Amino acid sequence: MLKRVFDFSLALVLFSMLFGVLLVVWIISVIATRSNGLFLQKRIGQYGKPFTILKFRTMRLVSVSDTKSEVVIPTIAAFFRKYKLDELPQLLNILFGQMSFVGPRPDIPGYYDKLVGDERKILELKPGLTSEASIKYSNEEEILKNIPNPEKFNNEVIFPDKIKMNLHYYHNRSFTGDLKVIFNTLLRFC
Repeated sequence: MLKRVFDFSLALVLFSMLFGVLLVVWIISVIATRSNGLFLQKRIGQYGKPFTILKFRTMRLVSVSDTKSEVVIPTIAAFFRKYKLDELPQLLNILFGQMSFVGPRPDIPGYYDKLVGDERKILELKPGLTSEASIKYSNEEEILKNIPNPEKFNNEVIFPDKIKMNLHYYHNRSFTGDLKVIFNTLLRFC
């Protein structure tokens, strides 16, 4: 209960303080991606229940021929991704009670919802905006782009390590531990 009160209060304060920043980032996202500026995606939440995660859109589809298109990340959008500004709309997910500040990052269907045994304890946790695993793998895209088979590497190396870290969090979670993760996240991205 303390965690929910903390999450709601902090998200409300941050949303209020950062509303102008959110508005500017959204407008730039609209222009840079030539879209509505929002990215909505189904993710797996607490107890395996799906929810819609909110982000600012950072990619745009560009037609390179009559039959072929490619995904482009505009320079300003790459900046948003690097400093996780595209994640700021998730303050609303926290306010709605779908997420917490600290917890396992919510994944797309086919990962956490497929866990078995003790690993399913991760689903008892509310997904988080940050975690030790998300700090460790904050450059996951960079890691995967240099791997010959990125999906296999993710499935066999990164995802199992995230499970291990998230189970450690499950068994050792505390309010002071959450504050430490938030502090480490700010150090990493500020």
